[in-house]
Amino acid sequence: MQPRNMSMSGAVDLSAVKAAAEAKQKAEQARAQRAAQPEGQGAAAARLVIDVDEATFEQEVLQRSAEVPVVIDFWAEWCQPCKQLSPVLERLTQEYAGRIVLAKIDVDSNQMLFQQFGVQGIPAVFAVIAGQALPLFQGAAPEAQIRQVLDQLIQAAEERFGIVGVPAGPAEGDGDGAPAAPEPPSNPTLAAAHAALDAGDMGGAIRAYENVLADEPANEEARLGLGQARLLDRVQHADAQQVRRTAAERPDDVAAQLAAADLDLVGGHVEDAFGRLVDTVRRTAGEDRDAARVRLLELFEVVGPEDPRVTAARGALARVLF
Repeated sequence: MQPRNMSMSGAVDLSAVKAAAEAKQKAEQARAQRAAQPEGQGAAAARLVIDVDEATFEQEVLQRSAEVPVVIDFWAEWCQPCKQLSPVLERLTQEYAGRIVLAKIDVDSNQMLFQQFGVQGIPAVFAVIAGQALPLFQGAAPEAQIRQVLDQLIQAAEERFGIVGVPAGPAEGDGDGAPAAPEPPSNPTLAAAHAALDAGDMGGAIRAYENVLADEPANEEARLGLGQARLLDRVQHADAQQVRRTAAERPDDVAAQLAAADLDLVGGHVEDAFGRLVDTVRRTAGEDRDAARVRLLELFEVVGPEDPRVTAARGALARVLF
């Protein structure tokens, strides 16, 4: 799968010599101030995953970006792909141990930030370095690609702005700093399925989710995970430009429209994906119509039944069917 903007190429303006010099100076000042604090105080303040809103954005993101790259995760409770991506970002942030900070922004509660960043669909991931915002990627993504983008972000922050991050202290509530023992998963097969999905092993994830559902047909988490894994499996090796070109040239080719709808969804263009498939159902009949209808229902499951865009698309589907 190739999520949109999944690259740091061109994200940082390398010609901005003055801005980089100023950023380096600020970073050095921030490190000096931190070094002057009592031992352990600076590290303890370095929370790695933070919830940010419009009131705290200036301090938690803009000011903090002078000493550490701040990754922004735009999400919403109703967004099923967000629920898959956010835990991966949180885990990687902890793993990077202070070289990045993750700021989580609920778009439903922070519409002004959502609009200011020009977010067109969620999940969407941005970064702020030395007060400069840049897009990273939009939509779901395998962990390996996310890790590559974060490595490039950290490298750019250090080489161009002199920003090297903040040493991470123990998380709040850790007591003596010893890492908390992870809770054992209630269903090892489900945990294995999630791990395979995070690692980009779609075949393994699909098989594991299917095994869970064979034993627990009503397991909602496994059903949603299976839908996501099947979707990502369909698109991970697709040539996005070729798929979209074929769909545009062959509006009556059902397979081409299905492939383009999958790409629309993983790219965060949910309404476009639904609209494409509703139109395909309207224009077709027989097996072709049924294939488009079934795919649309599958994508409804990935996004989640509570999403208002699903509700609207269900109504549109009903109108073309009946």
